[in-house]
Amino acid sequence: MNAKTISILKSIGAVFTGILINVIPAIAIDAVLHVTNCYPPMGERMSDGLFLLASSYRLALAILGGYFTAKLAPHNPIGHVITLGVIGTIASTLGHIQMGDQGPAWYSIGLIVISIPLSLLGGFIYLKRRG
Repeated sequence: MNAKTISILKSIGAVFTGILINVIPAIAIDAVLHVTNCYPPMGERMSDGLFLLASSYRLALAILGGYFTAKLAPHNPIGHVITLGVIGTIASTLGHIQMGDQGPAWYSIGLIVISIPLSLLGGFIYLKRRG
């Protein structure tokens, strides 16, 4: 493989890692909270307070995803983090459409709005720590 191909694969890996950091822990935490009856059974509407709880760890995961995307990027870490944020915005928009009236609009719209800024925050934290 040539250097350009390796760089492209590293770029894809950096963004994919950021996606995994956002998605896998959120699904796992959701599952644990459903199994422990902190969240109601799947398909039942949660209270706004529980949606606030879900928002809290999703916010932290978005920052963490941006951090590791920037760290793993072979070049232009902020460009990679913006790509992650755009993918998050698209995924959150699709989630908003799918969610319909099963939850408060502020929750799903909030996830759309914060995807790019929180990914960027994670990237900036990495850059500041790196020096």
